[in-house]
Amino acid sequence: MPRQPADAAAIRMLVLDVDGVLTDGRLYFGARGEVLKVFHVRDGYGLRRLADAGVQLAVISGRSSPAVLRRCRELGIHHVVQGADDKLSAFERLLLRTGLTAAQCACIGDDVPDVPVMRRAGLSFAVADAHPDARSAAHFVTKLPGGQGAVREVCDRLLAARSRGRRSR
Repeated sequence: MPRQPADAAAIRMLVLDVDGVLTDGRLYFGARGEVLKVFHVRDGYGLRRLADAGVQLAVISGRSSPAVLRRCRELGIHHVVQGADDKLSAFERLLLRTGLTAAQCACIGDDVPDVPVMRRAGLSFAVADAHPDARSAAHFVTKLPGGQGAVREVCDRLLAARSRGRRSR
């Protein structure tokens, strides 16, 4: 069972996996061997709104893909780690680079490689179709599956918490 979740209004960075979170997890191979990925536009809009509200965005992915780098550039995601065999170490380096604590970070994952980061972050989400290990490590599970609006769901939740936090001050 996950520990007590951090206050969503205090989150300063959202860390995302790619395959199975920003995408539906399927890999499409083109005729020349290139890997194609499909991203949901509503997830992107949610991420832009979250960044506009002052929340930093980061991607830690086990795979490397030019498509991911391009999408991250489009969305203004400055912290991008690809080919991460050890996502927790990548997360720890990200914390050192940004000066944030794990409690100030939320993350979204879908599978076993994401679980260590999900357990370390202050607030963790699993997408609806996540592996059972990721679901059990999460504070919350989205209603929507990866690549189908789950990221937008998390963004909206974090934005709503920030809005409530400002009104209560």
